[in-house]
Amino acid sequence: MQTPPYLTPEALSAFIRTALAEDIGDGDHSTLASIPADARNRAQLLVKDAGVLAGVELAHFIFREVDPELHVTQLLSDGARVQHGDVAFTVEGCARSILTAERLVLNCMQRMSGIATQTAHLTGLLAGTKARLLDTRKTTPNFRLCEKWAVLIGGGVNHRYGLFDMIMLKDNHVDYAGGIRPAIEATHQYLAKTGRKLAIEVETRTISEVQQVLEVGGIDRIMLDNMGPTQLREAVALVAGRYPLEASGGITEQTIAEVAATGVDFISVGALTYSVRSLDLSLKAF
Repeated sequence: MQTPPYLTPEALSAFIRTALAEDIGDGDHSTLASIPADARNRAQLLVKDAGVLAGVELAHFIFREVDPELHVTQLLSDGARVQHGDVAFTVEGCARSILTAERLVLNCMQRMSGIATQTAHLTGLLAGTKARLLDTRKTTPNFRLCEKWAVLIGGGVNHRYGLFDMIMLKDNHVDYAGGIRPAIEATHQYLAKTGRKLAIEVETRTISEVQQVLEVGGIDRIMLDNMGPTQLREAVALVAGRYPLEASGGITEQTIAEVAATGVDFISVGALTYSVRSLDLSLKAF
C-alpha cells in the first residue's frame, strides 16, 4: 500500500499527542497509585472477533510516543484476516507505560479494524466489475486520519481528505451558484485567480444535470447522486467514458453489486466510516 499524503510523521504525532492528552490529563493515577515505577511486564493484543486487522502500525507509533523503551514484537500485519484467538503482537517493558497506552491503542485498533473489515467485505462484492470503493468525509472529528487509513488497509480507495485537496461542487453549491454552468465557470475563475491546481468533481441529481456538465466540460469526475440502476446505466451510456463516474447516496450491502454492474467507476459509501461495528480486541497481561 502506497503511503497516502496525510500520513506524515507530523500528523501522526499530533494525533497521538492530542489523544493521549485527552485521556491522561495530569496523570494516569490508577497506574501511578498501584504499579511500582520499576515494574516490568508484558501484554499481548488478543483478537476476539473475525475480520480484517488494522492499526498495528499505528500501535507502534502510540507505544513509542508513550515510552520509547517499550518493545513490540509484531506477529500479524495490517490487512491480515484474523479470527478469535489470534495474537497480533506482544509488548514488553515498563508496566506503567503499557497500561497508560492500552486504551488509546485499543480504541484506535478496534475501530480501524471494524472499518477495514467492512471495506474488505464491500470490496469483495464488487468482484467482476471495474468499480472501486470510495470513502467520504463522513468521519469522526479528529479521527479522520485513522478512519481513512483503515479504508486503505481494507482495500478501498480514499476520496478527498478534506475541503482543501479537491473541489467538489455538491447540490448546495450548484443551487447557491445558480446552476451547473455558473458553478463550474466560477470555479475555473477561482482556480485561475488563486493559481491552484485542484481536481473538480460535480454532483448531479438527474440525467439532465449530467448533460449540462457534459456541455460545460472542464471537470474531472461526475458524481451520480441517489440514482437508481436504470438512471446509472443511462448516465454511463451518455458520458461514454469521457469522465469517471461516481455513484453515491444510500448504497448498501444489498444494492452495491447491482450499482457496480451498471458500469460506474467508483462507488462512495459514507457508512464505511460512520456506522461500522468495531472489532473486539483486548490487550491482556500474560
